Amino acid sequence: MRRRLFGSVRSRATLAATLVVAVALVAAGAAVLLSLRSSLLDQADTQAERTAREVAVELAAGRTYDQLSLDDDDRPVQVVTEDGALVAASEDLERITGTPTTEVEPRPAGRRSGDTVTGAGAGPADDDADAEPDADTDADAGSETDADADADSDSDDSLDPGEIGDAAFTDGSATIDGDAADYRFAAVPVEVRDRGELTVYAGAPLAAEQSAVDTALTGMLTGFPLLLAVVAGVTWLVTRRALRPVEGIRREMAAITASEDLARRVPVPDTHDEIARLARTTNETLAALETSVERQRRFVADASHELRSPIASLRTQLEVGAAHPELLDVDGAVEDTVRLQRLAADLLLLARLDAGERPAADARVDLGALAREEAAGRDGVTVRAESGQVAGSRGQLGRLLANLLDNAQRHARSAVEVTVRGEGRQVVVAVADDGDGVPEADRERIFERFVRLDAARSRDDGGAGLGLAIARDVAARHGGTLTVGEAPAGGALFELRLPRA
Repeated sequence: MRRRLFGSVRSRATLAATLVVAVALVAAGAAVLLSLRSSLLDQADTQAERTAREVAVELAAGRTYDQLSLDDDDRPVQVVTEDGALVAASEDLERITGTPTTEVEPRPAGRRSGDTVTGAGAGPADDDADAEPDADTDADAGSETDADADADSDSDDSLDPGEIGDAAFTDGSATIDGDAADYRFAAVPVEVRDRGELTVYAGAPLAAEQSAVDTALTGMLTGFPLLLAVVAGVTWLVTRRALRPVEGIRREMAAITASEDLARRVPVPDTHDEIARLARTTNETLAALETSVERQRRFVADASHELRSPIASLRTQLEVGAAHPELLDVDGAVEDTVRLQRLAADLLLLARLDAGERPAADARVDLGALAREEAAGRDGVTVRAESGQVAGSRGQLGRLLANLLDNAQRHARSAVEVTVRGEGRQVVVAVADDGDGVPEADRERIFERFVRLDAARSRDDGGAGLGLAIARDVAARHGGTLTVGEAPAGGALFELRLPRA
């Protein structure tokens, strides 16, 4: 069953078309998903970088950590020092990954007595007395910072005070007020005077990207099978419609084979495609086969009829001779035997010609010399022959000329003339007689096998109706032609044209 299913052209065409479309859809779907994800990631990168830069600008402007805008509920933000300490973070941030620190609670660098924070995150002093040491300390720190900045200015990677660097991006996750989600984090460095280099990590949610990709993927997983089913169904129907004439041709050929009726023909579709040409070629083949079979049947029937006469005559003479030796016609028996031998030779030659036997292409024959040789010893035959070289079998060409001369002598009144001449790239052999000639209506029929014209020749003259048929077949096998027309003297003119070697 499986071999039968996939052994049909329609099944293979449907499977191939479906596979091609499936591969194309998968490739196109993957490209769309990648492009969509890349576009959405770029949007998330832009949002995350914008948030990080806003915070970096505030830091560069000198705002303290508690003055930063970190109250966006869905945007986790961290401010981290060079040594990895978290100094500021979004409110309600409970958990974070994808940044250098997983801490969510800021840890300022130092504290004074009470709750007042000193250091980089400290606010204004409460009294002037306390402010003076702090001012000195700040002055010293500022001097150290300036010195460090001067020292770092020699490095290409260092930032000037207030300068914001380029953003870098990472993937991570965060939990804000109990809601966990995936984020795209942007890391933006900023050099802050008195506080050194800080890095702002801001995240943009990837929920929209994941939702869009999931929606597109779900649509593809749902739509692609339906589309493939449509493609397979349409291909199956179209292929069935296209191959319907082929099935009709197959059924008719099967019927012809079963009935052996070569007169039947396959249906030709009313189109101009390859299937219509196939049907016409099939009908031409059937016509040629019918002609060949009919010709073969007719040949066998005629051969049987022609062989029956000399065999019956020879048997009768032998039976009479056996009963009455004094009445045995030896000359008649010999004549019938010779006639039977010639007929058998003609039939054998025709069989070889029908089998497609062709002469050797490298053999060379001089038709002028061959014509003089075949005409030698024949009464009333004159030859005017030029030298003309052709490629072919000397034996078959000699048989052709002999048959033409036999036919001409049988119907000539007194003279037969043979001429051999060259015409361009051909050699022409003409055999003319002064007899009654061949009626125009019969000039093609006389080349058929076992055909005798009523007024032409009879079995008593020794002809079986094969000589001219053999002559034309030999001419065709040598790439030439043999035609009959009217001679100047009023008789028949046979012209043999063969390509010059």
